[in-house]
Amino acid sequence: MQELDQAVTIGATVPTGFEHTAAEEVQEKLEATARVSKNRGRIYFDITTDKLLKVHQLKSLDNLFVVVKEYDDYQFKTTKEEVQIDWQELAAKLPWTNALAVWKLNNSIKKKKGQLWEDLEALEVKGTQKDVSSQPENDYEEEKHSEIQDQESGVTPLKFRVTCNRAGDKHCFTSNDAARDFGGAVQEFFQWKADMTKFDVEVLLNIHNNEVVVGIALTVESLHRRNITHFGPTTLRSTLAYGMLRLCKPQVSDVIVDPMCGTGAIPLEGVMEWQNSFFLAGDNNGTAVSRSVNNIKHILKRTHDGGSSSGLPLDVVQWDLCNLPMRSSSVDIIITDMPFGKRMGSKKKNWELYPLCLREMARVCKPGTAKAVLLTQDKKCFLKALSQIEGLWRKLHTVWVNVGGLHAGVFVLKRTAVVFGTTSEDVMEPHTATGSQKESMKDVSQ
Repeated sequence: MQELDQAVTIGATVPTGFEHTAAEEVQEKLEATARVSKNRGRIYFDITTDKLLKVHQLKSLDNLFVVVKEYDDYQFKTTKEEVQIDWQELAAKLPWTNALAVWKLNNSIKKKKGQLWEDLEALEVKGTQKDVSSQPENDYEEEKHSEIQDQESGVTPLKFRVTCNRAGDKHCFTSNDAARDFGGAVQEFFQWKADMTKFDVEVLLNIHNNEVVVGIALTVESLHRRNITHFGPTTLRSTLAYGMLRLCKPQVSDVIVDPMCGTGAIPLEGVMEWQNSFFLAGDNNGTAVSRSVNNIKHILKRTHDGGSSSGLPLDVVQWDLCNLPMRSSSVDIIITDMPFGKRMGSKKKNWELYPLCLREMARVCKPGTAKAVLLTQDKKCFLKALSQIEGLWRKLHTVWVNVGGLHAGVFVLKRTAVVFGTTSEDVMEPHTATGSQKESMKDVSQ
C-alpha cells in the first residue's frame, strides 16, 4: 500500500519579484525549504503528500504543479530533427507514476476538501506503486499499463494537453514545437486523447536555457482569484496583494489603511491572514467602494458569517484621498496600489496626485514607526514626489515586480520621526484636493 506521506516535489508560479517572500511563507507554514528557480516567478519545495491540502491554502502561490522530473543542465541537440527525437524518447523515460498519483490525490482534495482523509483512503494508487517497486527495471511499461487500466475502468481515455513555457535564445525550436513534439510522444505512450480546452491532465514543459522541468498541473485556475468576485478595471491579484502585506510585517493591533482600495484586494487578503490587526479601506469612487463591500459580503457568506461585514476587522469608507477623515499620527501601516497612469488615469495627472498622496499619508502615519508599502509603475513620478518630502519618508528598499506585463516597483518606506506640520515640506493649505486633482482620482479609481 502506498504511504500517504510520500515525498514529492511541488512547483509553484508566484508573482515575479516575490519569489523569496513566497519561500518564506512555505518555510513558515509547511516547514519546508523552497528553492527559487533560475526562471523568475517560480519556486520549488519538497513536501509529503499529507500536506497537499495545506499547499493549496498558501497565499503567495498562483499555480501549482507536481514535478515529474528536473534537469539542471539538459543537453539540447543542435537540429530540430534531433530535438524531436529527444522529446519522443524522453516521454517514455520519465518516472510518471508518483506524479500521476499526486494528481489523482489532488483531484480528490479539490472535490471533497471537507472529507480529506476518507478521500485519501479511497484513492486507488497503491497498485501502481506496488508494481513499480516490485519490478523497477520495467517501471515505464508498468506505469503505462496501470494508467491504461485506469482509463479502461473509467470507460473513456483521459484527455490531456502539453503546455510549454520556454525562455532562452539558444534553442533551435519554439515553445509550440516542443509542446507539439513532446505532446505527441506523451499521447503515444499513454494512449491519451489530446484536447487543448477540455483536458483532464495538463502536462507542463518548463524550459529556461538548459534547465528543464516536466510537471503535471494541480490547478486549473490560478489561486490568486480566491477572494474577489466583483472585479474592477485594474483589480490587483490576491497573491501580489499578499506579498505586499508580508513586506509590512503586520503586528497585533496595528491599524492598516489602504487609501485607494479599488475592489479591496489588499485589505481582504490582510483581514483573512492578520485578523488581530484592524484594516481600514477607502476610495473616492463610489463604484469601487461598492465592489469592495460586495467582495466582503461574499467572503462572509462563504465563511458562514451571515453576510454582515461585522464579522471581519475591516471597514470600507468613501473618502477624499487628499483629506483623509483620520487623526494625525494614528496609522501604523499604509499599503496601496497607486494609479499607474497607463490603463487608468494619466501620468500627467500623477504629477499632481502623487505629492499630495505622500504628504497626506505622512500626516496620518505615526512618526518614527509607521511604514508604507506602495505599488506603482510610474517610478519617475513617484521618486520625484518622494524627494519633495524626503524629510517625512525614508525609502527602505524596492521590490521590482511584473504587473500584467508592466514593470512596476513596490516601494517600502518608513515614516521618519519628524512630526507632521513642523517642516516646510509638509506645509500645504488646505489638504483637500483641487477640482482637477479630484477628477484625476476619479479616473484612476479601480
